[in-house]
This record gives sequence, structure tokens and C-alpha cells, in this order.
Amino acid sequence: MTTFDEREKAYEAKLAHDEEVKFKANVRRNKWLGLWAAEKLGKQGKAAEDYANALVAAQLEGQGEEAVFGKIRADFKAADVAQSDHQIRREMEELLAKATQEVAAGRAQT
Repeated sequence: MTTFDEREKAYEAKLAHDEEVKFKANVRRNKWLGLWAAEKLGKQGKAAEDYANALVAAQLEGQGEEAVFGKIRADFKAADVAQSDHQIRREMEELLAKATQEVAAGRAQT
């Protein structure tokens, strides 16, 4: 195996690892985001957990981050929760940064 082949394999392994961290961080962020949104919507206990899981599922089903944002925005509007788009997106960014840090550090999911 040449040095080039070794570098290529190392690069591919790093890309795979980075994608795994990104995926896990997004799942964790969506769970936390769902719990945050559920609290704003007055949901507690199992209802809050179900809401958070629905956000995780929305992204996992390939609907993407905009689907997560759209669901929260629509639910807040329907429940007359006063949160601007900027506030929701800021919460999404802050939770993603925290989740990425935790996943990269290998911490257990909370």
C-alpha cells in the first residue's frame, strides 16, 4: 500500500467520523429543541417526550432542518406562542453547538 493510499483511507475514515458526529449531534439537538419547544407549548411528561421524538423523526425521515423549524413555527403560531423566527433559529444554533461539543467529546446522551 502506498502512502497515497494510506492518506486516502485516513481521509475517508475522518469524513465518515465527521458525518457520524454531525448526525448524532443533529439528533441530540432536535431532541433538546423538541423539549424546549414542548415547554413553550405547555406540554409536559410523555407529551413533551412525544413532541421531541416527532422532531427527531422529521429530520430522520429526510425532511431536513427546515422541516424541524417549520413544525415548531407552525405549532407556536397555532398555540399563540410568542417566539420570533430569529429566537427559534438562535435556539437551534445554540443547541447544535452544545450537542456537537458533547458528541465530539463522547459524552452519554442526556
